[in-house]
Amino acid sequence: MSMSTSPHDFSNRELKISDKQQALRDGIAPYASQLGGLIRALHWVQHKFGYINPEHYVDIADVFNLSVAEVRGVVSFYHDFRTSPPPKHTIRICQAEACQAQGVRALTEAVEERLNTKMNSQTSDGLIELKAVYCLGLCSLGPSMEINGELIAKATVKDLERVKR
Repeated sequence: MSMSTSPHDFSNRELKISDKQQALRDGIAPYASQLGGLIRALHWVQHKFGYINPEHYVDIADVFNLSVAEVRGVVSFYHDFRTSPPPKHTIRICQAEACQAQGVRALTEAVEERLNTKMNSQTSDGLIELKAVYCLGLCSLGPSMEINGELIAKATVKDLERVKR
């Protein structure tokens, strides 16, 4: 009588992982034993790949001995983590009280009109993301905005000329 192996029996098979998966696992492994290591690992993944691909949740969960749901929960809780590739340009406009006192509402409306998009969304071509933030550290020089990581004090709609589509 011959014994057949069930397609669900993985005991005699090695699971193959891609080079990208191995690079991910190797990159986050040092964080697995650290207190708060998951957050640090997720920042590493985002820095390395530009975003945290939901397909990576299984590998992250495996390295940290967590469930995929736990990883997904942490990623979705922190607004700084991206789960899709970043656009070519990111514009962040400070919405904090100091900038409100210096006219950021009018600036925000003008930028939304110029880009034909709303705050916390992307343009229809997906090239520009417009995000609200609450303090860029230029409180006395508001309204302030950041374009592709460059801080701009006393920002105006004219500053959008720095964005080349």
